[in-house]
Amino acid sequence: MQVTKMDGNLAVVLPRTLVNALRLKEGDEIDIDIRNATSNAGPVADGSSREAAMQRIRGIRRSLPSGYKFDRQEANAR
Repeated sequence: MQVTKMDGNLAVVLPRTLVNALRLKEGDEIDIDIRNATSNAGPVADGSSREAAMQRIRGIRRSLPSGYKFDRQEANAR
């Protein structure tokens, strides 16, 4: 996912598939659980492969919505 600056704050751009799976719409409020932020958050290293990114995501060990499919290219599309 991409981090961007908005009105002096940082914002995370969510991929469309995740937005649809969670049925999010503009103005919705969400809670983010950062219990494992030290082991899962941070910039993705340059040249990292899609599979390496998927392994990091799998390491989170949380359930995603039924039918959700991560697409890194869509997540990074502008």
